[in-house]
Amino acid sequence: MSELTRIPAPEGVAPAAQYSHVVLGTGRLVAVSGQLALDEDGALVGAGDPAAQARQVFENLGRCLTAAGATFDDVVKLTCFVTDMAYMPAVRAARAEHLPDDRLPPASAVQVAALVRPEFLMEVEAFAVLPV
Repeated sequence: MSELTRIPAPEGVAPAAQYSHVVLGTGRLVAVSGQLALDEDGALVGAGDPAAQARQVFENLGRCLTAAGATFDDVVKLTCFVTDMAYMPAVRAARAEHLPDDRLPPASAVQVAALVRPEFLMEVEAFAVLPV
C-alpha cells in the first residue's frame, strides 16, 4: 500500500460529509475507466435496480484495481456519474462496503442525461496511487 495522506477539511474549506477534500500520495498512478453494472459475460446486472447496479459497479472497480496490483485503500479519487441523483444513496452504500469512513477519497458526483446505454443507471471511475 502506498503512503497516502488524507486532508478531510483544509483550512478555510467546509468539512465534507462523504469524502475527503484532498489526498496526497507519491507513486505510480492507476486510472480505472468508468465501470458499469455488467457481469463478467457483459450482461447487465440489476435492471432498474440502483442498489444492485451500484454493488456490481464497485465489484468491477475492485477487480480492476486488483488487476493493477491495487486495492480500494490506494484509491485517491472517485467520480460517480448517475442518471438521477436519487441513486446516490445506493452508490454510497456500495462504496461503504469497500471503503470505511476514515479512508474516503475525494469524490465527485455528476448527474448526466444518459450513459452509453439507457439501462445503465450509473458509472464510477477511480484513480489510485501505488508505491514506486
